[in-house]
Amino acid sequence: MHIASLEDDEVQGRFIQAVLQEAGHTCTLFVTGKAFLAALSRDHDFDLLLLDWQVPDISGLDIVRWVRGNLGQSIPVMFLTNRTQESDLVTGLQAGADDYVVKPLRTGELIARINALHRRIATPVASQEDAFNCANYLVHPAAQTISLHGALVELAPKEYELALLFFRNPGRLFSRDVLSNNVWNREIPATSRTLDTHLSNIRRKLQLRPENGVRLTASYALGYRLELLADNQDDPTP
Repeated sequence: MHIASLEDDEVQGRFIQAVLQEAGHTCTLFVTGKAFLAALSRDHDFDLLLLDWQVPDISGLDIVRWVRGNLGQSIPVMFLTNRTQESDLVTGLQAGADDYVVKPLRTGELIARINALHRRIATPVASQEDAFNCANYLVHPAAQTISLHGALVELAPKEYELALLFFRNPGRLFSRDVLSNNVWNREIPATSRTLDTHLSNIRRKLQLRPENGVRLTASYALGYRLELLADNQDDPTP
């Protein structure tokens, strides 16, 4: 893969570059956000972006928002960050990052996460699927969109992946571990609010309610299930 790495600490940047090259990847290093964005604005051929969160001229958070707004969802983005507060990490994921690795870097973890993310992006099942209906929803995997009654619902990347998993498997019970491993490629501790926040977001944004033919049920001991309701008009559940 050709990986673009944004790291304002040049020593750290050269270390990351060496680790990636030893793993068989090509890495172009950038030390400023402006140079990074300039390269992306041209005819870039990067397969994956590594972003330091704290860069003096432009924050990594602003960059990932620019990437999603201008380049779409196809290019994977991973944060390398000193931030460990869950609220910060949730903000990064909701802005459009696909994954993150907390510094100080463990090289084995970094390479494993990069390779796992590349596998997920390189052979997406979604891109090979036709659009399909689920209750009152139209799911279009190739375009990575979900519509309700013909209106497109705006979802963050991880929200879309989570919703797609449920819409592909109505009636199936998913444990928290299965959801987190499928969507985040990692186990999320039970004390974390990351999964709960995303579940709350898709429930609200997609209006997963009986009047739309579905119900998202939760059993904190067992997991979560998207139920299809045969006659949603008569269902009394709010």
